[in-house]
Amino acid sequence: METKSLKIEGMTCAACAKSVERISKKLPGVTEANVNFATEKLNISYDETKVKLLDIQNAVEKGGYKALVETSNKTLKIEGMTCAACAKTIERVIKKLPGVVETNVNFATEKLNISFEPTRVRTSDIKKAIEKAGYKACEDESNVDIDREKKEKEIKALWNRFIISAVFAVPLLLIAMVPMIAEKLNYQLPLAIDPMLHPVAYAIIQLILVIPVMTSGKKYFIVGFKSLVRLSPNMDSLISIGTSAAFLYSLFAVYEITFLGNVDYVMYFESAGVILTLITLGKYLESVTKGKTSEAIKKLMGLAPKTAIIIRDNMEIEISIDEVEVGDIVVVRPGEKMPVDGEVVEGTTLVDESMLTGESMPVEKAIGHKIIGASINKNGSIKYKATRVGKDTALAQIITLVENAQGSKAPIAKMADIISSYFVPVVIGLALISSLAWLISGETIVFSLTIFISVLVIACPCALGLATPTAIMVGTGKGAEYGVLIKSGVALETAHKIQTIVFDKTGTLTEGKPKVTDIVTVEGTSQTYLLQIAASAEKGSEHPLGEAIVKGAQERSLELKKVDKFEAIPGYGIEVSIEGNKVLLGNMKLMVESKISLEKLEDISNKLAEEGKTPMYIAIDNKISGIIAVADTVKENSKKAIERLHSMGIEVAMITGDNKRTAAAIAAQVGIDRIYAEVLPEDKAKVVKKLQAEGKKVAMVGDGINDAPALAQADIGIAIGSGTDVAMESADIVLMRSDLMDVPTALQLSKKTITNIKQNLFWAFGYNILGIPVAMGILHLFGGPLLNPIIAALAMSFSSVSVLTNALRLKGFKPLT
Repeated sequence: METKSLKIEGMTCAACAKSVERISKKLPGVTEANVNFATEKLNISYDETKVKLLDIQNAVEKGGYKALVETSNKTLKIEGMTCAACAKTIERVIKKLPGVVETNVNFATEKLNISFEPTRVRTSDIKKAIEKAGYKACEDESNVDIDREKKEKEIKALWNRFIISAVFAVPLLLIAMVPMIAEKLNYQLPLAIDPMLHPVAYAIIQLILVIPVMTSGKKYFIVGFKSLVRLSPNMDSLISIGTSAAFLYSLFAVYEITFLGNVDYVMYFESAGVILTLITLGKYLESVTKGKTSEAIKKLMGLAPKTAIIIRDNMEIEISIDEVEVGDIVVVRPGEKMPVDGEVVEGTTLVDESMLTGESMPVEKAIGHKIIGASINKNGSIKYKATRVGKDTALAQIITLVENAQGSKAPIAKMADIISSYFVPVVIGLALISSLAWLISGETIVFSLTIFISVLVIACPCALGLATPTAIMVGTGKGAEYGVLIKSGVALETAHKIQTIVFDKTGTLTEGKPKVTDIVTVEGTSQTYLLQIAASAEKGSEHPLGEAIVKGAQERSLELKKVDKFEAIPGYGIEVSIEGNKVLLGNMKLMVESKISLEKLEDISNKLAEEGKTPMYIAIDNKISGIIAVADTVKENSKKAIERLHSMGIEVAMITGDNKRTAAAIAAQVGIDRIYAEVLPEDKAKVVKKLQAEGKKVAMVGDGINDAPALAQADIGIAIGSGTDVAMESADIVLMRSDLMDVPTALQLSKKTITNIKQNLFWAFGYNILGIPVAMGILHLFGGPLLNPIIAALAMSFSSVSVLTNALRLKGFKPLT
C-alpha cells in the first residue's frame, strides 16, 4: 500500500475539495483520499498493483484540477568520482531510493542535482546511500574561494603523486628497456642491471623501484577494487586489474628467478609503474583543463566584493558580505563595488553596470534609484538601503542560473550515458575473452597478459563522460560573458534547430516608451480636455500606451481628474467613470463592441496607423470625442538583428495587439516576414501553437507578463532582461543586455556548442572503437604489431585531455556582427 501527499492546484472552494476526493475515491485500488482545502493537499492511499500515481494525476486533471507531487530540489557536491561510470553508479544507487523523482550526476562539475519527495526520503538518506556506494556527498557551497582552494589542493596532490611516480618509473623503464637496446648495439651493460649475468639483482632492483609507484597510486587500487566488489566497476577498476595483473605476474617471475633460478620469465614491472605514472599525469592534465571550463562561473562569483561598510548605531562598520541584512544602510565610496542590491537613500553618482547589462556607459543614480550588487561606483559617495542580499541578489540568481545550466544534460548526451553505464563491465569481458582466445590459439602467457593489460588500460570511459558536460559548461559560461543566459542543456541543444522566431512588438522590437504624437478631436471638444480626460482614465493603467498619455498630460502640466470607477478590458482598452461621465478609451474593437459611431475619424485613424502610430479612441457617454495617437520608436538594433536572422535562414514573425495598419508600418521598418496583429494577450500562445502545428521549431521573444504563456509554449522562450521576473522565469534563455543582436548570438552559440559536443562524442567513441580492437590484437592477427600496454596507457590518458581541449576551443567564440 502506497501513501502520498499531492499538491492540488485550481481549487476555489470546499466544493472543489469534495470533487477531487470523489474523483480519487472512484479509482480502483484507492483506499483513502482526503483533501484539505486550506493546505491544498490531497492525502491518498492506494494499491500500486491496481492504480498508478500517473492514473491518479490524470483523473484529477480530467476533473479540471492539477495534482502535483511535492518535491524538493537540491545540489550536492560529490567527492571520489574518477570517471563517467562512477557518475552512473551514483545515479543508479539514488534512483533506488523511495521518493526520488529525478537525479542527474554531472561528472565534469562533480555535482548531483536531485529532485525528491521530502516526505519519503531525507537528504541524510541520500548522502548515506552515496557513501555506501563508496563516494562522499556534501552540501554544495557556492563559495569561489573555498572551491578554488579545494581544486588547487587536488591539482597539487596529483602533481606530487606524478612526480613521485616519475622519479621511480623513469629509471624502472630505462632498466627494463636498456638491455634490449644494448643487445642490438652490442653495448656492455653495468653488471647490476645485466639480466644475463645478474638476473636476481636485475629483478630485485625493478621490484624495489616499482613499489613506491604502486604505493603512490594506491588510491586507484582502493577505489577500483571497492567498486568491483560492489559490482559497479569504474575506470579505476580497469587500471587496478591491469596493473595488479602485471605486478603479480612479475612478482611470480621474481620468485622463479630468485629461488628457482628460472631466468626464462619476463617481468612486467615497468608496464605497471609507467601505466600508473601516465594515468596520474593524465588525471593531472584533466583536472587543470577541467578547471578552465568553469572559469566563467568563477569570474561571476568573483565579481561580488567580500566585505561591505554599513551604518549601525550611527557608526560605519565593515562586515562580511554574508552578514549584510535587508534594511541595512550600505555606504559605498568612489571606485568601490556595490556589495548587494538596494535603493539609493542619499547622494548621487554614476554606476558602471556593464558586468550585468553589458551597457558600457555609466548610469546616473540618485535617491530612489535601484542599485545592482557587484556594479562599480564611479565618482560619488552614496548610501543605499539593502533590498536583496545573499542568494536573492541579481548576481547570485544569475550564478545559480548558469550553474544549473552547466549541471544539466542535453538530450544528445543520452547515448553516451547509456554506453557509459555498460562500458566498464563490457571492457573487462573483452579483456578476458581476447586474452583467453590468444592463449587457447597457442600464444604464450606473456602474450595473453599483454593483450589483457592493454585492453583494460586503453579503454576510456572518461572521454565519454566528459564529451557533453564540458562543452555545455564552456558554452553556457561563454553565453554568460555576452549577457546571454541559457538556462539548460535542453535549451542549448534546441536553440540551433529554430526555424521561426516570433517577436513581441512593444518593449521588444520597440523601446516600449511610446510618446503622444497626435491629438484629434471632434467639434466641441478641445485637445487639452481630451488629453486631460484620457490621462485621468489611464492613471490606474500599467499599459505602456496608457503611461505615454499620462506622461503627455504631465508634460503639459494638466491636472488629472478623480476616477470613480476603473475596469480594464484586456485586448480592447478601459472603461472608467469621471465626474459622472462614462469614458471608454481603447482600440477600434472597443468602439465597435460598444456600438459607438466613429463618424469621420476612421479615415484619420487609418492614416495615423499607416505612419506606424497607434490610434486610441476616446468616447464620452457613448459618443466619440476624438483620437490620441501614440508612437513607439523601434529599437536601434531591431532591423540589424532581423537581417542577421534572415541571413541564418530563419523566418521572423511579429505579434502585437495593435491594429493591422500600425503593425504593418512597424514590420516594414524592420523587415518582418509575418505579422499577427490585434492579438489579445491570452492568444499569443495560440499563435505560437499555430506555427508549431506547421511543423516548425519556434522561438518566442518577449518581455512582459502577458508574454509568459507564449514563452512557455514556444520550443525556446527568450526573455528580454529588462522585462518582468515572470517573463524571465518562463523563458529558456534570458538576454541580460536587452539587445536584440543577442538573439542571433544565442542561436550561433547553440550551433557552435552542439557542433563541439558532436566532435567530442565522435572522438570519444572513435577512440574506443579503434583503440580496443587494436589492444585486443587485431593488427597482430594480420601480421601487424602488438600494442604495448605503456602506449595504451599514454593514449588513454590523453584521450580525456583531447576532449577537454576541444571543448575549451569554445572559449574563442565570438558572435558574428
